[in-house]
Amino acid sequence: MDANQFTNKVIEALSGAQQLATDKQHAVLDVDHMLYLLLKDGDGLYPRILSHLNVSSEPLVRLVQRSLAQKSTISHMNPENMTMGYDLSQWLNHANNVKNQFKDQYLSVEHLFLAMFDCQNQLLKEVVQQIGKSKEEVKKVILEIRGDHMVQSKDPENQYEVLQKYGRDLTQDVADGKLDPIIGRDEEIRRVIQILARKTKNNPILIGEPGVGKTAIVEGLAWRIHANDVPLSLQHKTVYELDLGALVAGAKYRGEFEERLKAVLGEIQKSEGNIILFIDEIHQLVGAGKTDGAMDAANLLKPMLARGELHCIGATTLDEYRQYIEKDAALERRFQKVLVAEPDLDDTIAILRGLKSSFEQHHGVRITDQAIVSAASLSNRYITDRFLPDKAIDLIDEACASIRMEIDSLPEELDDITREKNRLKMELLSIEKDEQNKERAQDISKKIANLEEREKTLRLQWEDEKKELGEVKQLKEKKTSLERQMEDYQTNGNLVEASRIMYSELPEINKKIAELEAKESDNKMLKDRVTEDDVAEVIAKWTKIPVQKLAQSERDKILGLEDVLKERVIGQDEALEKVVDAILRSRAGINDENRPIGSFMFLGPTGVGKTEVAKALAMQLFDSESHIVRIDMSEYMEKFSVSRLLGAPPGYVGYEEGGQLSEAVRRNPYCIVLLDEIEKAHPDVFNILLQVLDDGRITDSKGNVINFKNTIIIMTSNIGSNYLLNGNTAENRELVMNELKAHFKPEFLNRVDEIVMFNSLDDRVVYQIIDKFMRELSTRLKKQNISISLTDQAKQFIADNGFEPIYGARPLKRFIQKHVETMVARAILEGRVKDGSQIVIDERNDELIIQSA
Repeated sequence: MDANQFTNKVIEALSGAQQLATDKQHAVLDVDHMLYLLLKDGDGLYPRILSHLNVSSEPLVRLVQRSLAQKSTISHMNPENMTMGYDLSQWLNHANNVKNQFKDQYLSVEHLFLAMFDCQNQLLKEVVQQIGKSKEEVKKVILEIRGDHMVQSKDPENQYEVLQKYGRDLTQDVADGKLDPIIGRDEEIRRVIQILARKTKNNPILIGEPGVGKTAIVEGLAWRIHANDVPLSLQHKTVYELDLGALVAGAKYRGEFEERLKAVLGEIQKSEGNIILFIDEIHQLVGAGKTDGAMDAANLLKPMLARGELHCIGATTLDEYRQYIEKDAALERRFQKVLVAEPDLDDTIAILRGLKSSFEQHHGVRITDQAIVSAASLSNRYITDRFLPDKAIDLIDEACASIRMEIDSLPEELDDITREKNRLKMELLSIEKDEQNKERAQDISKKIANLEEREKTLRLQWEDEKKELGEVKQLKEKKTSLERQMEDYQTNGNLVEASRIMYSELPEINKKIAELEAKESDNKMLKDRVTEDDVAEVIAKWTKIPVQKLAQSERDKILGLEDVLKERVIGQDEALEKVVDAILRSRAGINDENRPIGSFMFLGPTGVGKTEVAKALAMQLFDSESHIVRIDMSEYMEKFSVSRLLGAPPGYVGYEEGGQLSEAVRRNPYCIVLLDEIEKAHPDVFNILLQVLDDGRITDSKGNVINFKNTIIIMTSNIGSNYLLNGNTAENRELVMNELKAHFKPEFLNRVDEIVMFNSLDDRVVYQIIDKFMRELSTRLKKQNISISLTDQAKQFIADNGFEPIYGARPLKRFIQKHVETMVARAILEGRVKDGSQIVIDERNDELIIQSA
C-alpha cells in the first residue's frame, strides 16, 4: 500500500512498530508490534475508543506482550532486511476497505480498529474476544467520536472530540462536585452575564492581579448555569475551559496547531452559541503557533469574536494585558474589560467561611472560626507580595494539611516508647549471655514488658481515634454528596426526593457527626482542630518570623520596648522615648498602616549608641538582630550609583540582579532598614526615599512593587555632631537643625517621623556603660562556670583610661577587651582560673590585676 494514503498517526505507529521490532531483534514486522504501539498511545484513538466502550486497555496490552515474548529473535539483525508480515499486510488491506466504506481520503487509526473484526490473525481474534463488543457497537462509538468529521487530512484524529481533548467542561465538573462553591463576586459575575447577553462583541475579559479570583468568577458562572440561576439566554449553556498547553503540545508539523484550534472553534460554532469558551491566561494566544507564513492563534479568533459567533471569556493579569493584548488594538476592541479588584478582609473571611466545609471534608479535620479570621488578617499583614483571597486560602489549606499529617503519623509519645523499647532490646541482646549482668538483664526485661504493655494501650487508643476521625470524614463526604443530590432534585423539580433528603437523611447524618465530634477528652492523642496557633505556625514557616512573635501579645512587647532599649543603650533616655512613642503610635493604629512602622533620623557623635538602638529594636520587634538591612550610603555618592538601590534599568548590565535596597526588603520584608551616614548620599537618593517614607512602597526596575509597611527606617548622620558634643541644649539643637535644613530638602525632613538627637556621653553614664560591657563578658564566662566582677578602683581606672568623650563608648569596649578579657583568657589557659572560680578584677600600681581566683 502507498504510505501517502496513511494519516500521520498511522505512519507514526508503523515507524514505532519497526523500531520496537528492531529493539527486540525480530526479523518480521507483524501485527503484535503495531497493536502494542496503538494501545500504548495515551492520547491516541485506540485508548479513547476502548474508554467509550468501558473496556480497560491493560488486559489487551498484557495479551500483546505475551505474544511479543514468544517470538523468536535473531542476533545482529540488520533493520534494512526486515520484512512486513503477511498478517499485518492483510490487516492494513482490511483497514483500507473500511476507509473506502467510510468514503474517507486517508487510512486512519479507527479504520484499523474496525478492521480487526475482519482479520483471521489469532492475536487480533483474541483481542476482539477480550473487547467483548460487536462490530456494530464499535462502529457506533467511532461515529460518535468522529461526529460529522471526514478523514480529509493527514491529521484527522486531532479533530475528534476536540473539546473533551483540549478543554474541560466546568458545568459538568460542578454537577460532579469537582468544583468548590464560589462565595461573593456577585457584582463581577453579573457584569460577565450582562456582557455575554450582548449581540456582538459579547466577550468579557477578566483583568486582575494573580490570586484575586478571576478563574473563580467563571466557576461561579458555571455554578449559576448548573443551578439555572441565570437569564433565559444563558440557561442550559456549557462553559468549557480551553487548555492551551494541551493544544500546543505535540504539534510537530507546520499548521498542526492551527488545525487543532480551528477544530475547537468549529465545534463551538456548530453548537450555535450553546458553548461558552473560557481561556485562562488568554495573553498566551498572542503569538501562539506563529511560524514563518502562519497566523498566530489570536488572529484565528478575531473574525468569530467580532461576529458574535464565539462566546469567549478571557482572564489575564494587568501586566500581561498591557504587554500583549493592548498592543493588538484589533484584539483588544473585541473584548469588554471586567476589572477584578482584590477583596477586602471582610470579603476574604466570608470566602474562607464558605470554603470551610470543603477543606474540612478533604482533610478530615475541623477548622475553628478564629483560625479563619487569623488566616485572613495574618496573610494580609505579613504576606505582602501576594493577593487575597489566594494567600489566605493557601494558608488555611497548609494548616489543615499540617494537622492531617500529624494524624496520619505515629504520635510522638508512641514513637518515643517504640524507640526506647528497641534500644533496650538491643542492650538486652548484648548482655543476656553475660552472667555478671544477670540482674541488669532481668531489670531490662521488666522495662521492656512494661513498655510493650504501654505501647499496646497507646496504639489501641491511637487506632480508635483514627477510626473515629475516618468515620467523621466519611460522614461529611456522604453529607456533601446528599446535599448535591438534593440540589439536583430541586433544580429538576423533584421536590419529594429533595424533601426526603432534607428532612430525613441529612438530620440523621448531622446528628452522627455531632455525636462523634462531641467526644472531647483531655488525654486525646490526635488533634483534629485547626486553630489560630496552627495558622501562625504556617505563617512563621513562610515568612521566617518566629511563632512566638505572632502568638505573644504584641501590646506587652511594645509596652516593654522602652525598658529593653534603656537597658541596652545607656544615657539616651530622651532619644529612646521619641523612638518608642513613634512606634506606639504606629502599632496603636493611629498612623497610616501603609507607611513604615517608623522612620527616624539619628543624629549624634560616633559611639553614642545609634547603631545599638537599631540592633535592640530588631531584637525586640523582629526577634533577631539579623533582621537589619544595612546600607552604607557613602557607596551612593555618585549619581550613576543611585540605580543600584532599585536595580539597573532594562538593557543595562546587572538588570537581572535587582536593587540592593529593593531586593533585600523584598526577600526580608520584616526588618529594620539602616541607612548609615545618610548625608553622604547623592541628592537623587533622597527622591527615592520620599516615596518609601510617605507611601511605604517603591517600584524596582522590573516593575515589582516592594512594600515597606513592616519595616522601620533608620537613617544615621554625623551632621551637627560637633554642636552636640558641647551638650544637647536647646541652643545646640537649633544649630544642628539649621545645618540639617541646609543639607536636606524640606519635603524630605517633613516625611521623617522623628529627628532624634543623641547626647554625647559624659562621666555620669560611663560607669553604667562599663557595667553593661562587664555583664556581657560575665554571660560569656558563665558557659565555663566562671563569674567575674570589678572593684570600684578597677572601674575608676577603666573610666579614666578608656573613655574619650569625642569617640563615645567604643574606646571603653576596646580597653576592656585589651586589658580585662586578654588577662582573663591568659589566666584560664595558664590554669590559674579553673572551672567554678570567682574572678575579682582590681587596680594596683596603675594596672589591672586578678585579685582572687
